Amino acid sequence: MSPIELSLLIFGVMLALMAVRVPIAIAMFAAGTLGYVLQAGWTPLSFFLNTQAFARFASYDLSVIPLFILMGQFATHGGISRALFEFAAALMGRFRGGLAMASVVASAAFGAICGSSVATAATITSVALPEMTRHGYSGRLSTGALAAGGTLGILVPPSVPLVIYAILTEQNIAKLFAAAMIPALIAVAGYVCAIAIYVRLVPGQAPEHDEAPPLTWQLSRGVLPIVVIFAIVFGGIYGGWFTPTEGAAVGAAATFVAALLRRELTLRSLAQCFYGTATASAMIFMIFLGADLMNSALALTQVPRELAATVQGWGLPPLAVVGGIVLMFVVLGMVMDELSVILLTVPILFPLVMGLELGLPPEGQAIWFGILVLMTVGFGLLSPPVGLNVYIVNSMARNLPIAESYRGVLPFLASDALRTLLLLLVPAVSLWLVGVIYD
Repeated sequence: MSPIELSLLIFGVMLALMAVRVPIAIAMFAAGTLGYVLQAGWTPLSFFLNTQAFARFASYDLSVIPLFILMGQFATHGGISRALFEFAAALMGRFRGGLAMASVVASAAFGAICGSSVATAATITSVALPEMTRHGYSGRLSTGALAAGGTLGILVPPSVPLVIYAILTEQNIAKLFAAAMIPALIAVAGYVCAIAIYVRLVPGQAPEHDEAPPLTWQLSRGVLPIVVIFAIVFGGIYGGWFTPTEGAAVGAAATFVAALLRRELTLRSLAQCFYGTATASAMIFMIFLGADLMNSALALTQVPRELAATVQGWGLPPLAVVGGIVLMFVVLGMVMDELSVILLTVPILFPLVMGLELGLPPEGQAIWFGILVLMTVGFGLLSPPVGLNVYIVNSMARNLPIAESYRGVLPFLASDALRTLLLLLVPAVSLWLVGVIYD
């Protein structure tokens, strides 16, 4: 069996297992095991698993993932989301489509202490969807805006997928967080503009006038914990007071205190916070192990190296190669979750991208590509047939066909496409803030 045929077999087995609803971690592990055994045998596989599992999970950098997840769990169960949406509604409610805009702004703010797209979508939807329904917003616009807003949970730092990219590529987590901030703000602005245009072009999707509550000190006080936590975590990281991992621990502790002060965190919800953190962390770490085995099996075939040599031999412009990789991420995101896409492809494609002459310093090129990856995998959270955010939000909207929710995300996918094109053509959008902080 040739290396190409073997690689196709490995991918085919993984996709076939995914098609019958085998968890992605197990599908990767099984496909990787088959490819490894066919090339090296059972004994080398046993030695690999004996050493690789410990080497992967003993990494100190990985501890940042459960800490940021725990931070998001405290925010989810601590009642912070309602205060965020009420403040955003008062801020944006005077505009047509203001409550939909408020859901996007609240999602971005919640993402700043959550780092999870699914948690952001579910939490903000539970608060915002009933309000938008009561004010006469269509189910299409409501669910579309909430599903799209949920993607901001991974775009706004801290971002778990960005942490994973940093670990895989051995990049500075703090610099990647800084690089993501401007693109994340552009994403928020793009979604708000998409809503403003949509409600004017498509009648009946939003009321002509929203009843905006007054912006009072009481509403503003409700979002102060978010501002303080964000300032402590990122001010401490960029001020050199602690590392990103220590910052995650400080952020989790600060969010816990904020949740206690709101008096909405019970013993039962506290247990749910730790259980949710353990479940999500275990899922991520299992995907890590499955992806490591599958990538090792692919590395034995030498296909990744041959692929890099083949692409470079085509003589294509470097930017065209990166554009093709971005499109591939979009396609993969339609059938796989964002963590699996990153873990499976980045070890193979990162050396290829770093070998391209793009006129950027090596670290800048790695950071820029990481932001492109982060922005692109968000497509899969909204696109069929997976569209995890769409499924979650739609499940909370009674009697709304999921086709309506998919129609609702189309304006936001258009905004995503324009933003990704901007980041691809203008790397300075991602790298400017990094230069300001570190140069």
